[in-house]
Amino acid sequence: MRVLTWNLWWRFGPWERRREAILSVLRAERPDVAGLQEVWARGGENLAQWLAGELGMHWAWAPSDTPEPWRRRVGDPAADIGNAVLSRWPVTAQEAVRLPAPRDRDDGRLALYARVDAPCGPVPFFTAHLHSAPDGSAVRVEQVRVLARFVAARRGGTAFPPVVTGDFNARPDSDELRLFGGRLTAPAVPGQTFVDAWEYAGPAAPPATRDRANPHVAATFEPNARIDYVHVGPPGPDGLGRVTAVRRAGDGPVGGVWPSDHAAVVADLASGGSAAAARGGGQG
Repeated sequence: MRVLTWNLWWRFGPWERRREAILSVLRAERPDVAGLQEVWARGGENLAQWLAGELGMHWAWAPSDTPEPWRRRVGDPAADIGNAVLSRWPVTAQEAVRLPAPRDRDDGRLALYARVDAPCGPVPFFTAHLHSAPDGSAVRVEQVRVLARFVAARRGGTAFPPVVTGDFNARPDSDELRLFGGRLTAPAVPGQTFVDAWEYAGPAAPPATRDRANPHVAATFEPNARIDYVHVGPPGPDGLGRVTAVRRAGDGPVGGVWPSDHAAVVADLASGGSAAAARGGGQG
């Protein structure tokens, strides 16, 4: 099973040309399930819906309830922003949770859950977009606590481990990432741990998902950073859901256009074993 996470940079930059480049990358990568952040909708248009139609995929969408700070940034009072999931297989349930932030730092971040009816059994899939301020680690810590509880309440009834994707806006050694993974400190939910799929990458693989080779990143004068993640819970029976490969995608121009200011992360997860085993009661 191939999963992907990607921040699509909303309606910033040359967004009309970028959406064609985004489609080209997704078509080439052929993810089975994709978690997308900064997805735009306006009027009767929705980027996730359009991508799903072009790719022949199912889709789920959750809009932010506080789009005004985003709208002010592009001068468009009608544009919405949210998270989305694209899936090759039907989405049988979906739910969103608002991530907390102080009023003066709140721009409506959220996490979206989609239960995917995969051939190997139900997959509890999540995609999140956390607070972005460089000094906002304390905010992200509280958001991670809410996200972890949200996952814990929805991960059961299947042997496939929960898959949590997203733009966490934090580096791997940050307090918020250590808390969420629960491997270098006590986990946010007792007994619930995750592996960062990138730990399985080759030593020469470029890790930064915000890379100064991208002119949209270079223009911010910020250093390279890995802030986008695929997290996976402990494998199920016979290694179900274990990470078998991981890499970046969308990390170069397509037809002269950079698709986003983020690179995507693509992870291949083991989905073999009997369907009966996949449907059995796993952790949670």
